[in-house]
Amino acid sequence: MITRLSTLFLRTLRDDPADAEVPSHKLLVRAGYVRRVAPGVYSWLPLGLRVLRRVEDVVREEMNAIGAQEIALPALLPRDPYEKTNRWSEYGDALFRLQDRKGGDYLLGPTHEELFALTVKGEYSSYKDLPVTLYQIQTKYRDEERPRAGILRGREFIMKDSYSFDLDEDGLKNSYSAHREAYQRIFDRLGISYVIVAATSGAMGGSASEEFLADSPVGEDTYVRCLASGYAANVEAVVTPAPEPLPIEGQPEAVVYDTPDTPTIATLVDWANATLDRTVTAADTLKNVLVKLRHPDGETELLGIGVPGDREVDTKRLGAAVEPAEFELLTDADFAANPFLVKGYIGPRALHENKVRYLVDPRVVQGTSWITGADQHGKHVVGLVCGRDFTPDGTIEAAEIRDGDPSPDGAGPLVSARGIEIGHIFQLGYKYTDAFEVDVLGENGKPVRLIQGSYGIGVSRLVAVIAEQMHDDKGLRWPAAVAPADVHVVIANKDDAAREGAETLAAELNSAGLEVILDDRKASPGVKFKDAELLGVPLLVVVGRGWANGTVELRDRFSGESEELSADGAADAVVARVRA
Repeated sequence: MITRLSTLFLRTLRDDPADAEVPSHKLLVRAGYVRRVAPGVYSWLPLGLRVLRRVEDVVREEMNAIGAQEIALPALLPRDPYEKTNRWSEYGDALFRLQDRKGGDYLLGPTHEELFALTVKGEYSSYKDLPVTLYQIQTKYRDEERPRAGILRGREFIMKDSYSFDLDEDGLKNSYSAHREAYQRIFDRLGISYVIVAATSGAMGGSASEEFLADSPVGEDTYVRCLASGYAANVEAVVTPAPEPLPIEGQPEAVVYDTPDTPTIATLVDWANATLDRTVTAADTLKNVLVKLRHPDGETELLGIGVPGDREVDTKRLGAAVEPAEFELLTDADFAANPFLVKGYIGPRALHENKVRYLVDPRVVQGTSWITGADQHGKHVVGLVCGRDFTPDGTIEAAEIRDGDPSPDGAGPLVSARGIEIGHIFQLGYKYTDAFEVDVLGENGKPVRLIQGSYGIGVSRLVAVIAEQMHDDKGLRWPAAVAPADVHVVIANKDDAAREGAETLAAELNSAGLEVILDDRKASPGVKFKDAELLGVPLLVVVGRGWANGTVELRDRFSGESEELSADGAADAVVARVRA
């Protein structure tokens, strides 16, 4: 097919959009691939839609290759299935809820575990039908509080979600492995640089869980890895190695000190080093942070969290640790309503006496001694020993992970990097098949409860990820697998012969089965070249001054290299390059 820029619905922009912060957002808008409709909602224009469809094709081919079957479920879903699994509440404000004219509750689907489970329940009744994997490529909806970065984090997005149903755990492991390998082939074909990391399951539920993260400095996900062992995990999934317990016997008694004007860790450390007969660091202090949990049933709960004073609470890790509940920090009104909480001087004793659940960092083990709040204004306690003077209700992974922390596998230190989530795979287990009693008749004539897996890829997000990883200061640089055309032909000479030659060359390339963009506009060569670089098609053929001498120029958008081709053999040479 030949796409003529003179008639293509396209308008490129010279300036970055005012609301764009990341390269993909700037370039996809400037190149006329997408246009903003509302916060987090974008239209796909002709060239952008081509790239999106080609990404979909790669995903579809690899899903079909593992025996998955494509279906299409509605995006408008009834409340009842999500109420059955508690996700009507667990999703919180991220769920788009609406009512029909009769007052019936509906939602715009963020994900479809429930519907797939019900679909299989409605169609299959025998072990002979299993295993089965179904998938769809469909628009999803999540009410992001702060949609940003263009199509990287929107409220409406396109996702491939697939679901496996097996008779036993061995079958689930095989389905999980097949998806894992398929995802690697997909991302390799798209030319994406990525890492596979251990992850949490979140509101999905389930056990084994891994994320595929595209390397990117603008990524919202922080992950860590151990270069010595290859261990890699999203920070939410890192399990802190707990030190060995220490003996309690022989430790000095805890002593309460007057510590005026020490509401922060820094001021407390300064006081300790000026008063105590030893060197004290922030790691010797115990910071107690109070949050208010809101559980899916609407109940609220105060929760105390103790972390070493040299660590901040990582809100993402905390959020993952308390799911499906949501959390918020206490306000001044909350402190006023709970006068036993002395701001800046909170200690474990008051929490215990007032039946506030108290969870601590795994480093706070039996026998460790701390400097912490004494529950009175201007007072701290020194030498408070875990297991003697206070007993936590459990541990929580809420403290930040830092470069140099020990890897959970004990092989060496952790280093951090940032990435964009492009895929997530779960071994869901029985959460949804239990909820809907998805059984088939087993080989022995008894009911068998099916076990489920869930596997997602952010299809529209992949377009932005490729743009993030494959651009330069001139514009986009699409890999051949997803480019909106195979070759971009530019008529860079007003000479009628050159124009006729470009038309003939484009027709020959089209006849050979290539997708061709032909810039036949009556614009200056400079404008055409700038647009060609912005649009990012891998190969650019320039039909210009050399045409009179029987040559054309072939430019490679990735390498920046160019070469002269004989006009007579140009079509064959370009076809060979595309199919190499």
